[in-house]
Amino acid sequence: MDQVVERAVLAGARERHSRLARHRFRGRVARVLCAELAARRARPAVEPADLLDVVAHAATGRTRDADLAEVFLSCLFAVAGSVGFLLGWSLYLAGTAGTGPVHPAWVVREALRLWPVAWQFGRTPSREHRLAGVTAKPADEVVVCSYLVHREPAYWSEPDEFRPERWASGAGQEAFIPFGWGPHACTGAGVATQVTETLVGLITAAHRLEVAAPSPRPQVSAALAPPRFHLRLDPVSRSEGR
Repeated sequence: MDQVVERAVLAGARERHSRLARHRFRGRVARVLCAELAARRARPAVEPADLLDVVAHAATGRTRDADLAEVFLSCLFAVAGSVGFLLGWSLYLAGTAGTGPVHPAWVVREALRLWPVAWQFGRTPSREHRLAGVTAKPADEVVVCSYLVHREPAYWSEPDEFRPERWASGAGQEAFIPFGWGPHACTGAGVATQVTETLVGLITAAHRLEVAAPSPRPQVSAALAPPRFHLRLDPVSRSEGR
């Protein structure tokens, strides 16, 4: 799993390996996962020891091991990729801003506003629509850029500035779509934000953050990842914590 994260999840990982190498690696990962899933499914169901146990025993006997392997990898990508990038953005922005203690939920939401991990959403219309004077047909793909929506001055004051306190009032919620919108929005949105808020709260409550980044440029691909940075955590004394 460490190799999967290193070679397929981290920002820019795919560009560091050839297409043939990626194809061979995917095949090897599939074989290893399918063999492990088959072994675990053959055992009596017990209290799950890890995520692979949960996946192995949550399906019916007719479910293919290959399908379960895809489910497991999707969970891994979501946790190590999407949630990991969001946590990285939250700590990076909080550390570079140098502000005092801020509610972790505000930090996470402001990180999602400024740098949404899923920065583009593509949809195919089920029927013909007129959108802003343009006809979108079922053969077309409509792409919405959440990055631009989140920085629209009509909805956000100082849209390019990191201001977590703006979330105290909840203003601008109608122009906030980090997980998509409507019935096809990400079903894991609540879990992702809750996990990240908890981690940010635990880290910032016990430490002062100091960030050093060679470049402020984000790493742009299918996901919007933070720049490479070094994070220093200085423990907060009890008197400071009070």
